[in-house]
Amino acid sequence: MNHPALRTPREKAKPALRLVTTKALPREDWLAVRKQGIGSSDAAAAVGLNPYKSQLELWLEKTGRDGNLPKTDPHDEESPMYWGNLLEPIVAAHYTKRTGNRVRRINAVLQHPDPDKTWMLANIDREVTGACDVQILECKTAGINGARLWKEGVPEYVQLQVQHQLAVTGKAAADVAVLLGGQHLEIHRIGRDEALIARLVQLEKQFWDYVETDTPPPADGSESAELALRCLYPEDQGQTVDFTQDRKLSAAFADLVSVRHSIADYEKLEAQLKQSLQQAIGDASKAIFETGTVTWKKAKDSIGLDVAKLLKEQPDLAQRYSITKPGSRRFLIA
Repeated sequence: MNHPALRTPREKAKPALRLVTTKALPREDWLAVRKQGIGSSDAAAAVGLNPYKSQLELWLEKTGRDGNLPKTDPHDEESPMYWGNLLEPIVAAHYTKRTGNRVRRINAVLQHPDPDKTWMLANIDREVTGACDVQILECKTAGINGARLWKEGVPEYVQLQVQHQLAVTGKAAADVAVLLGGQHLEIHRIGRDEALIARLVQLEKQFWDYVETDTPPPADGSESAELALRCLYPEDQGQTVDFTQDRKLSAAFADLVSVRHSIADYEKLEAQLKQSLQQAIGDASKAIFETGTVTWKKAKDSIGLDVAKLLKEQPDLAQRYSITKPGSRRFLIA
């Protein structure tokens, strides 16, 4: 286990408030409560450092505009959320077995005790009891793909989640127990970092101002932001807007055109280099170079469905099994 040294003693913090009990709370009601503030799992997204969710997508959720966003089914057995919830008690139990630290559920949404930070909320996986050096346990699971994010220790977005929990609860330290690949458990200690918490609170408050003023935060170029924009503006209304006098937007348009030209040039160069290597490799399977290797192998044959031929011979199937797919807006440069 990694146990960084805690900071110097500080003024005793006030305990978190119990905003609502969650033991018998329906999931829909729990989600509604979460919209009242920034939870610990929202912290990284709120400051623009979540690799999976943008500020704009989080803003849609907090302002109730997320109706058209795809939702994760908590009962979907292919979902990481499903397995995370299922394995959480197992991770917690093995943490106790490994460390000897006893844990218990909180069963409540916690709220920061300071009147100017009531928008800071937190859900704690487990409270560590009877230990003088750690008070919170955060349980995580990571599959084959997710495990790569843990190679250098606790990912940044999880560190921010934990620091948010420490800020809300006033606690000094938390352990993060992560089950990697279903069979390897790691335990990492995260101590309270007052400087980081101060900066985190400041940036989270800036995001919460976006929510309170109903102002969308700027898109960040991520897939999440792209999805959020399509959800926020699903249809056009036929008007034309004139930005010729807006220097900032006109510069952004010019830069976009320039970047697209550069991408096209690089894609052409990439294709030429790739083809020159393919021509040299010929019918070989692998080529070795001074700085690396390339393989060029035939994939296994697959069986597909000739839909056009099927519908030509069985035209009634198109009527019986057709579905309407909603159109999406296309962004074209003229």
